[in-house]
Amino acid sequence: QVQLVESGGGLVQTGGSLRLSCAASGRTFSNYAMGWFRQAPGKERLFVAAITWSAGSTYYASSVKGRFTISRDNRKNTVYLQMNSLSPEDTAVYYCAAGLRISSTSGAYDNWGQGTQVTVSS
Repeated sequence: QVQLVESGGGLVQTGGSLRLSCAASGRTFSNYAMGWFRQAPGKERLFVAAITWSAGSTYYASSVKGRFTISRDNRKNTVYLQMNSLSPEDTAVYYCAAGLRISSTSGAYDNWGQGTQVTVSS
């Protein structure tokens, strides 16, 4: 098991930026692919971005491509999500997740954080 704790959420105006962090503890962080998902009120949890264990490959949802950047620092056991040009449509609870293989499907991830709220005001 990997324990995950997200931070960095908050309230930001349209066009602004936030950087989310997800700190991992427990099993070897570098063994895991990491993903970010988000869930808006009353909606399903959706894929945002993912990164392989080596950071050799990254994948993005089309809605965030070019605005969001996922990265990781295996020495710090942390994965990041840099979010730029935010819009109200990005408002959601953001979750990080760890799994043994990279995927855009939430079912591929066995370990989840508690989430951090991101609110973008118009």
